[in-house]
Amino acid sequence: MSFLELKSVEVYYDDVPAIRGVSLKIEKGELVSIIGANGAGKTTTLNTISGLLQPRPGEIWFEDKRIDTLPAHRVADRGIVQIPEGRRLFPLMTVLENLKIGAYSPCAKGDYRRTLQDVFNLLPLLKERRNQIAHTLSGGEQQMLAIGRGLMGKPRLLMLDEPSLGLAPILVRAVFETVKKIKSQGTTVLLVEQNVRHSLELAHRGYVMENGRITLEGTGLEVLNNSHVKSAYLGI
Repeated sequence: MSFLELKSVEVYYDDVPAIRGVSLKIEKGELVSIIGANGAGKTTTLNTISGLLQPRPGEIWFEDKRIDTLPAHRVADRGIVQIPEGRRLFPLMTVLENLKIGAYSPCAKGDYRRTLQDVFNLLPLLKERRNQIAHTLSGGEQQMLAIGRGLMGKPRLLMLDEPSLGLAPILVRAVFETVKKIKSQGTTVLLVEQNVRHSLELAHRGYVMENGRITLEGTGLEVLNNSHVKSAYLGI
């Protein structure tokens, strides 16, 4: 079985289907991208993996154990960390305080100092700004803090939801360079991103989601070079 596997997952808001029959796999050490328009079901998929939503029907397996019946905090304890769209920092806390909150799981708390140094090595800006109040950071700096806070949880699977949203092009490149470094360090990554070209160029494999369903899958380059993807998402 794969590192993470969704089997025919369906999620409803009341009686309205949000995702339908979603099946996908992620192998350990991969970076997998999900692309699609707003409302396609991408964030719902991440929230379901995180345990914030319950599938009906469908199954989610992580490291050979079924997790879709677990509450969100138990899913997080297994090493699944989600960095939500919009960052959702604690705005009146310092950078360091936000990072400390990321180390909430028992295993992360026990290795806090080493993990903090690893995060500072990856994102030296956070070390420079560690005593700065979070809401005074720029948009790009806040996104880096959100990523750093996620890494403080020592994720076995890191899920990022639209990390480049609303950022200037130079900051978008910085965010994707950071994701690339995380990938190179061996962390398994599931990336939801509207910046199709950047995300698929970086991905081992990609999925296209439309109207709550997976409509296309393949290697990152296969999906990027697909004629439908070029037309619908790249304007080519």
